[in-house]
Amino acid sequence: MIIIQIIVGALVAVGVGAILIDILHIPTLKAQKAVNNLGKKGDKKVSVIEIYLKDFSVFISKHLKLNEYKKAQLEGDLRTAGMEITPERYVADALTKALVISVFAIPAFFVFKIAAAVVLLIAVLIYFKEYKAVSGKIKARRQKIEYELPRFVSSIEKTMQHNRDVIYILESYKETAGEELKSELEITIADMRSGNIEVALTRLETRVGSTMMSDVTRGLVALNRGDDNRIYWGQLVMKLADYQRQLLRQQADAVPRKVKKLSMALMFCFMLIYVAVIGYVLVTSLGSIL
Repeated sequence: MIIIQIIVGALVAVGVGAILIDILHIPTLKAQKAVNNLGKKGDKKVSVIEIYLKDFSVFISKHLKLNEYKKAQLEGDLRTAGMEITPERYVADALTKALVISVFAIPAFFVFKIAAAVVLLIAVLIYFKEYKAVSGKIKARRQKIEYELPRFVSSIEKTMQHNRDVIYILESYKETAGEELKSELEITIADMRSGNIEVALTRLETRVGSTMMSDVTRGLVALNRGDDNRIYWGQLVMKLADYQRQLLRQQADAVPRKVKKLSMALMFCFMLIYVAVIGYVLVTSLGSIL
């Protein structure tokens, strides 16, 4: 009798839920997956767990209250990193991932209390790692832009010989620029057309946050004012070329360490092969003697 009541209650609950979903026009899980997959590049599809975590993250973000200074700083970092989400949503994503890990501390507490503490510590570390992820993206983006600056400055030095219009110079290079620098140049050119050129260059310098980009924008500001700074650009070309050679040298120095590790692993594999062959021969010989 009790089992029948449970079954009837479950069926009624499912029926009422289906009616409410239809009345309130709540999208089904299948529809949510289809919508989320539309925004995904490549073959990677959104899983059911990702959808639920996303919904939970959105729910948390609606109830988060961030400090105004921290919010403004995080908003600027997200814009620089090219992440089109709100500061509240970014923090909520980090919290969600940490909370998912911390849930495992509950069963761990009943098995081994120290294990529960370790799980909670891992959850805290994951939160800080996710929270600081935007800084890592900004750093990687800045490095890519800095690596391209020598070519950019060389192009400016050559173009200014026949045209000193800053907007024209930036547009000429934009077509062959890398993804990160091209994005910054597009924003800067649009900013120049709608406002003051020097203010737009100052904003470019602030967004990138690089001392080398500061040198470039300083030269462009002087060029816009009509100054004859050909010597400055020539020195800047040599300075950035030295920087690029330094980067290449650092990358070349890192290669032998990686090769050394691979060589050691390869040598260890060869040793295992020899040991296996010698061991097989010894075992075979001992078997024939006995």
